[in-house]
Amino acid sequence: MKKIAFVLTTISILFLATRATAQKSQDIVDIAVSVDDFSTLVTALKAADLVGALKGDGPFTVFAPVNSGFAKIDSNTLNTLLQPENKEKLSAILTYHVVSGKLAASDVVAALKAGKGKVELTTLNGAKLTAMNKDGGIFLKDANGNYSKIAKTDVMASNGVIHIIEDVVMPK
Repeated sequence: MKKIAFVLTTISILFLATRATAQKSQDIVDIAVSVDDFSTLVTALKAADLVGALKGDGPFTVFAPVNSGFAKIDSNTLNTLLQPENKEKLSAILTYHVVSGKLAASDVVAALKAGKGKVELTTLNGAKLTAMNKDGGIFLKDANGNYSKIAKTDVMASNGVIHIIEDVVMPK
Protein backbone atom coordinates (compact mmCIF):
# COMPACT_ATOMS: atom_id res chain seq x y z
CA MET A 1 0.00 0.00 0.00
CA LYS A 2 2.85 2.37 0.84
CA LYS A 3 4.45 1.65 -2.55
CA ILE A 4 1.22 2.50 -4.35
CA ALA A 5 0.88 5.75 -2.39
CA PHE A 6 4.51 6.62 -3.13
CA VAL A 7 4.10 5.89 -6.86
CA LEU A 8 0.92 7.98 -7.06
CA THR A 9 2.56 10.85 -5.17
CA THR A 10 5.62 10.71 -7.42
CA ILE A 11 3.48 10.72 -10.56
CA SER A 12 1.47 13.70 -9.34
CA ILE A 13 4.66 15.58 -8.38
CA LEU A 14 6.15 14.95 -11.82
CA PHE A 15 2.92 16.05 -13.53
CA LEU A 16 2.71 19.25 -11.48
CA ALA A 17 6.38 20.01 -11.90
CA THR A 18 6.18 19.48 -15.66
CA ARG A 19 3.32 21.97 -15.75
CA ALA A 20 5.42 24.42 -13.74
CA THR A 21 8.47 23.92 -15.98
CA ALA A 22 6.53 25.40 -18.89
CA GLN A 23 6.23 28.67 -16.98
CA LYS A 24 9.87 29.83 -17.21
CA SER A 25 8.92 33.50 -17.49
CA GLN A 26 7.44 33.38 -13.98
CA ASP A 27 9.47 33.95 -10.84
CA ILE A 28 9.93 31.36 -8.08
CA VAL A 29 6.92 32.56 -6.08
CA ASP A 30 4.62 32.69 -9.13
CA ILE A 31 5.50 29.08 -9.94
CA ALA A 32 5.01 27.95 -6.34
CA VAL A 33 1.59 29.64 -6.24
CA SER A 34 0.58 27.92 -9.50
CA VAL A 35 1.34 24.40 -8.20
CA ASP A 36 -1.26 23.00 -5.79
CA ASP A 37 1.29 20.71 -4.12
CA PHE A 38 3.19 23.79 -2.90
CA SER A 39 0.21 25.35 -1.06
CA THR A 40 1.72 24.75 2.40
CA LEU A 41 5.04 26.20 1.25
CA VAL A 42 3.28 29.29 -0.10
CA THR A 43 1.35 29.70 3.17
CA ALA A 44 4.62 29.45 5.09
CA LEU A 45 6.38 31.95 2.78
CA LYS A 46 3.56 34.44 3.38
CA ALA A 47 3.63 33.88 7.16
CA ALA A 48 7.41 34.41 7.23
CA ASP A 49 7.12 37.50 5.01
CA LEU A 50 9.53 36.01 2.44
CA VAL A 51 7.39 36.40 -0.68
CA GLY A 52 8.98 39.74 -1.60
CA ALA A 53 12.50 38.39 -1.15
CA LEU A 54 11.87 35.37 -3.40
CA LYS A 55 10.27 37.59 -6.03
CA GLY A 56 13.55 39.54 -6.12
CA ASP A 57 16.18 39.37 -8.84
CA GLY A 58 18.09 36.49 -7.29
CA PRO A 59 19.20 34.22 -8.70
CA PHE A 60 18.10 31.65 -6.11
CA THR A 61 18.10 27.89 -5.88
CA VAL A 62 15.10 26.73 -3.88
CA PHE A 63 14.72 23.22 -2.53
CA ALA A 64 10.93 23.25 -2.30
CA PRO A 65 9.14 20.70 -0.10
CA VAL A 66 5.78 19.40 -1.30
CA ASN A 67 2.68 19.36 0.91
CA SER A 68 3.26 15.74 1.92
CA GLY A 69 6.68 16.76 3.26
CA PHE A 70 5.11 19.44 5.45
CA ALA A 71 2.46 16.90 6.53
CA LYS A 72 5.23 14.84 8.17
CA ILE A 73 5.75 17.67 10.65
CA ASP A 74 3.53 17.45 13.72
CA SER A 75 0.46 19.59 12.94
CA ASN A 76 0.68 21.47 16.25
CA THR A 77 4.32 22.33 15.55
CA LEU A 78 3.50 23.47 12.02
CA ASN A 79 0.54 25.57 13.18
CA THR A 80 2.71 27.14 15.90
CA LEU A 81 5.41 28.01 13.34
CA LEU A 82 2.81 29.78 11.18
CA GLN A 83 1.86 32.14 14.03
CA PRO A 84 3.13 35.76 13.74
CA GLU A 85 5.18 35.48 16.95
CA ASN A 86 7.24 32.68 15.34
CA LYS A 87 7.97 34.51 12.10
CA GLU A 88 11.73 34.61 12.75
CA LYS A 89 11.98 30.85 13.43
CA LEU A 90 9.85 30.04 10.37
CA SER A 91 11.99 32.36 8.27
CA ALA A 92 15.14 30.54 9.45
CA ILE A 93 13.63 27.19 8.43
CA LEU A 94 12.49 28.43 5.03
CA THR A 95 15.76 30.22 4.19
CA TYR A 96 17.48 26.92 5.03
CA HIS A 97 15.84 25.67 1.81
CA VAL A 98 17.38 28.44 -0.34
CA VAL A 99 20.89 28.81 -1.75
CA SER A 100 22.16 31.97 -3.40
CA GLY A 101 22.83 31.51 -7.11
CA LYS A 102 21.27 29.30 -9.73
CA LEU A 103 22.36 25.68 -9.30
CA ALA A 104 20.89 23.54 -12.03
CA ALA A 105 20.88 19.76 -11.60
CA SER A 106 23.96 19.53 -13.81
CA ASP A 107 25.81 21.91 -11.44
CA VAL A 108 24.86 19.78 -8.43
CA VAL A 109 25.91 16.57 -10.21
CA ALA A 110 29.27 18.13 -11.18
CA ALA A 111 29.83 19.28 -7.58
CA LEU A 112 28.95 15.80 -6.31
CA LYS A 113 31.49 14.24 -8.70
CA ALA A 114 34.16 16.69 -7.55
CA GLY A 115 33.25 16.08 -3.91
CA LYS A 116 33.21 12.28 -4.24
CA GLY A 117 29.46 12.00 -3.79
CA LYS A 118 28.95 14.80 -1.29
CA VAL A 119 28.91 18.60 -1.34
CA GLU A 120 28.10 21.20 1.32
CA LEU A 121 25.83 24.07 0.38
CA THR A 122 25.59 27.29 2.36
CA THR A 123 21.97 28.33 2.68
CA LEU A 124 20.59 31.85 2.93
CA ASN A 125 20.30 31.49 6.70
CA GLY A 126 24.06 30.82 6.85
CA ALA A 127 23.77 27.16 7.85
CA LYS A 128 25.09 24.18 5.89
CA LEU A 129 23.02 21.66 3.96
CA THR A 130 24.70 18.61 2.41
CA ALA A 131 23.76 17.25 -1.01
CA MET A 132 24.78 13.63 -1.47
CA ASN A 133 24.40 10.54 -3.60
CA LYS A 134 22.43 7.95 -1.66
CA ASP A 135 20.37 4.89 -2.62
CA GLY A 136 20.53 5.71 -6.33
CA GLY A 137 19.26 9.27 -5.92
CA ILE A 138 20.35 12.67 -4.76
CA PHE A 139 19.39 13.60 -1.23
CA LEU A 140 19.76 16.60 1.04
CA LYS A 141 21.03 15.90 4.54
CA ASP A 142 20.09 18.55 7.08
CA ALA A 143 21.97 19.67 10.17
CA ASN A 144 20.08 17.10 12.27
CA GLY A 145 21.05 14.13 10.11
CA ASN A 146 17.66 13.81 8.39
CA TYR A 147 17.38 13.19 4.64
CA SER A 148 15.10 14.53 1.93
CA LYS A 149 15.14 13.09 -1.56
CA ILE A 150 15.26 15.46 -4.50
CA ALA A 151 12.25 14.23 -6.48
CA LYS A 152 12.33 16.62 -9.45
CA THR A 153 14.97 19.03 -10.67
CA ASP A 154 15.29 22.10 -12.82
CA VAL A 155 11.94 23.82 -12.58
CA MET A 156 13.30 27.00 -14.14
CA ALA A 157 12.07 30.41 -13.06
CA SER A 158 12.95 33.90 -14.21
CA ASN A 159 14.95 34.45 -11.00
CA GLY A 160 16.40 31.02 -10.34
CA VAL A 161 15.55 27.36 -10.18
CA ILE A 162 13.37 25.12 -8.02
CA HIS A 163 14.26 21.55 -7.10
CA ILE A 164 11.34 19.66 -5.57
CA ILE A 165 12.10 17.71 -2.38
CA GLU A 166 10.02 15.17 -0.50
CA ASP A 167 10.63 16.36 3.08
CA VAL A 168 11.22 19.59 4.96
CA VAL A 169 14.88 19.97 5.96
CA MET A 170 15.58 21.59 9.32
CA PRO A 171 18.48 23.67 10.60
CA LYS A 172 19.85 23.02 14.11
